[in-house]
Amino acid sequence: MSAEFAIGDSAPPLVIENLTRTNFVRYAGASGDFNPMHHDDTIAVQAGSPSVFGHGMLTAGLMARVVKDWLGPEALRRIQIRFAKQVWPGETLTFTATVTALNDGTVDLDLQAANADGEVKLTGTATAAV
Repeated sequence: MSAEFAIGDSAPPLVIENLTRTNFVRYAGASGDFNPMHHDDTIAVQAGSPSVFGHGMLTAGLMARVVKDWLGPEALRRIQIRFAKQVWPGETLTFTATVTALNDGTVDLDLQAANADGEVKLTGTATAAV
């Protein structure tokens, strides 16, 4: 990809509106992670959660999608994720990636996912080829 980048440039944000339990179950089927905390309200509530919650790796995968959609499917060289808060059914999440450094053939990115109230759900960094 031959493009010019500057510190502060941002990927088009990815907005996932109204996450549903079906999103969680579909991810469980794709990943093989059938922990009932992600699909069974009774078990989730018994464990102290207000309801089921999304898989951390579902959120991480959506975050990686921002980089892939912006820079291409082979660009990602490194990604580091920190899960800050659980993701709940009904939330709308916005995923962003912003250039923080320019290197020889790569860019460093700050990553973030937040809900509509501004609550940060995920933070991280990535390096991608450009």
